[in-house]
Amino acid sequence: MSFPVIKGAGYALVYTPDMIIHNGTTQTTERITNPDSEYLKKLPEHIRSYEEVLNYAPNQVYIGNMNPEDLREYDLPWCSQDAKCKDRFGRFGEIMPQDEFIALIKIVDAFDLVKIEKGFTQTLKEKIGSHPLFKEEVEKLKEGEELAEIEKFINEQHAEALYHEGKLVGCVKRAHDVDVNLTAHILFENLVVKASGVIAFKHLIDKNNLNVADIDYVIECSEEACGDMNQRGGGNFAKAIAECSGAINATGSDTRGFCAAPTHALIQAASLVKAGTYENVVIVAGGATAKLGMNGKDHVKKELPVLEDVVGAFAILISKNDGVNPIIRTDLVGRHTVGTGSSPQAVITSLVTAPLDKGGLKITDIDKYSVEMQNPDITKPAGAGDVPEANYKMIGALGVKRKELERKELKGFVEKHGMPGWAPTQGHIPSGVPYLGFAREDLTNGELNRAMVVGKGSLFLGRMTNLFDGVSVVLERNQGEEESVGVSKEEIKNMIAEAMKDFASHLLKE
Repeated sequence: MSFPVIKGAGYALVYTPDMIIHNGTTQTTERITNPDSEYLKKLPEHIRSYEEVLNYAPNQVYIGNMNPEDLREYDLPWCSQDAKCKDRFGRFGEIMPQDEFIALIKIVDAFDLVKIEKGFTQTLKEKIGSHPLFKEEVEKLKEGEELAEIEKFINEQHAEALYHEGKLVGCVKRAHDVDVNLTAHILFENLVVKASGVIAFKHLIDKNNLNVADIDYVIECSEEACGDMNQRGGGNFAKAIAECSGAINATGSDTRGFCAAPTHALIQAASLVKAGTYENVVIVAGGATAKLGMNGKDHVKKELPVLEDVVGAFAILISKNDGVNPIIRTDLVGRHTVGTGSSPQAVITSLVTAPLDKGGLKITDIDKYSVEMQNPDITKPAGAGDVPEANYKMIGALGVKRKELERKELKGFVEKHGMPGWAPTQGHIPSGVPYLGFAREDLTNGELNRAMVVGKGSLFLGRMTNLFDGVSVVLERNQGEEESVGVSKEEIKNMIAEAMKDFASHLLKE
């Protein structure tokens, strides 16, 4: 059986300080319910500079300048430590500043809904003109608008204001007078998803020296939805991102599953390639402005910076077996079913041990587990603890119960088979996929043989069901078997064996 492979990865973070204040749900809700809030008054003092965001170890891990294990060398809180690297660009992608991202929101706008002030537009043209991936897009910024016109859109037509360094620099217009799905606020959020997804997609192509014309299908798996009053979640972010990324031969669709969606998308993409439906499938997701500063109150209360100050994005290419890149074992998939239940043991059994049992593997046969890779610097001050560590302890405890490791080995199991979390709390962004860029290296040039990606989701947030959700899949080092034309080597062996069996049966009858 020939399995599909992970052929490349691209990652992006976008520093968005003004969007924390004006677009993060925690802050916008506070402004409505408690406009004289002490938190809102203190907030600006706790927002980091772009340089500080670059000098933050988890961010450098996300774009590939540092490895996950490097984080063990730093004491928490990591925000008080200097990173080994302070570069904007990494081997997987980049950390983009806010002004350039505002330019990109304008560049990906297909309906002229984004209006940028004239003087600011000229500044953006200079910056985007020097960006290695977007220098050809400068003309899409046009000439800009008068500030008075932008203020009119905001004051009279409910446009969503865009700020940079505390100053009004533009707006996003609504697309319909009465359609609540086409309000300026929702369109702004959706354009952020699209723009950040394009950054990651472009880095996927650039960093891996890929031909974008070879991509057949795109699956977008963020947590936003686009549509109108007649089909409020109709989509399609995937095709919109593909269009702006130059994937002229691709079609696509959106997959939604709250935080677990990226792992669902990974399995779907692998299955499409395995079936021969498409040869090259990209899973991509942009980030969520709603989650900026989500735990800001707790951070400010503890005199910490507001650490949820970046929008995250990623793009992963899944292709047919090339004999080199790590394979995706589509036959070893874990799933939290309707009847699984929500106890920790039931969840881990369905997502981890069930697929391993199917493959005759032990918990210790997986070299690295990539779970909810939430950054503990963000979650611990908010009272949520160290999320990856908690997951690894549950997996290890189940290994002890199954007698696959000794109780005294539990601490060593967490360190050996786990990783410190480094992903921003953008919902779907931390869910297993931040490790895929590293997994590709660890399972080819490194010493690892197997990894498992585990995505989990909270379906009850949609108020349609109280169910939890989750899926997982095993990745393995490639044994060097390329995709054969028509059928795999294993299938050919089985066909020969079946023919020999039939021939032997025929001789016995004679």
